Amino acid sequence: MTDATTQTTDQSSNRPNHLLPTANLLRRFAALIYDVFLLFAITLAYAALLLLVKVIFNGTDGLEDIQPGPFLQWLSVAGWLLALASYYFICWRKQGQTLGMKSWRLRLQQPDGCLASPEQCIKRSVLATLSLGFLGIGYLWCLLPSNKACLHDIYTGTEVVVLPPSK
Repeated sequence: MTDATTQTTDQSSNRPNHLLPTANLLRRFAALIYDVFLLFAITLAYAALLLLVKVIFNGTDGLEDIQPGPFLQWLSVAGWLLALASYYFICWRKQGQTLGMKSWRLRLQQPDGCLASPEQCIKRSVLATLSLGFLGIGYLWCLLPSNKACLHDIYTGTEVVVLPPSK
């Protein structure tokens, strides 16, 4: 979907992407549940990488007794969050969909139908995490009658739309 014509028009219905319906909260959470499994796999891979680095530098003798300092702990947590955010960034920039979003026929885009910019993807990955972290308030925002968008959609100038079924 990197071609300019496919970014602005959905091929299965020939309807412009900026006229597609906005995704509801239930669909968004269903896609998020699918993505949680992938995020868990990324977490395991990251933990294996950290363990490998620990073994390379310290060996296997007394491995469980070696505790990293606070700086290394914060650095490893920051790296983990970066790995998780990178999954979303790459998926959104490549085709506007994570694997969970593909399963539920959702697409992240700008209001004109183009893919989200790199800045929008970075802001969105941070703000969506905060929206979920604060008891889901940012997500629940889309339940208000005047809004169909979550807070992170509004602040990043993006929207999540439902794609028509492919034939």
